[in-house]
Amino acid sequence: MGRIGTAFRAFFGSLFNPETATRVGQALADEPAKIEPSEQPTPKPQPTPPAPKPPARSEAVTLLATLQREARLIDFVKEPLDGIPDAQVGAAVREIHRNLAESLNRMFQIQPVLTDAEGSSVEVPSGFNAGRYRLVGNVTGEAPYRGTLAHHGWLANSTQLPDWTGNDDSADIIAPAEVELK
Repeated sequence: MGRIGTAFRAFFGSLFNPETATRVGQALADEPAKIEPSEQPTPKPQPTPPAPKPPARSEAVTLLATLQREARLIDFVKEPLDGIPDAQVGAAVREIHRNLAESLNRMFQIQPVLTDAEGSSVEVPSGFNAGRYRLVGNVTGEAPYRGTLAHHGWLANSTQLPDWTGNDDSADIIAPAEVELK
């Protein structure tokens, strides 16, 4: 743009815009331009970083890890029993049995589905929940059914697995390797 164009722009800009008039006046007086922005740009909101996701670990692995830690279950199942006298196996099972029962009761508060004694006569109501009753034997006709209680079933009154606080690299570890230092 030539000088004539600049002069016209300065003239009309000063005539209609006070800010332009101030800047042109400063330029003509050889003052450094003091440009005050008419509006501050609004800062863009910073995106919130996503919350760190919890490490992925199956609750089944947490359960196995708990049963291993408290009852040595995996050690027992993985131990070859060939050649070990039954009395020695029985002695080991007694402690594992007691520790497993304590752990499972603490985590699940396990109770029988039916409180009737096994072998007693029970009625399965019409509209029964197939998750609570499993019919075996000669099943014919429509409910209600009458039969002999073969097993009282089990239910978990609660589920309280321990919280796992490890990282993704150890999510599949049931029990860490133990290294004894001397």
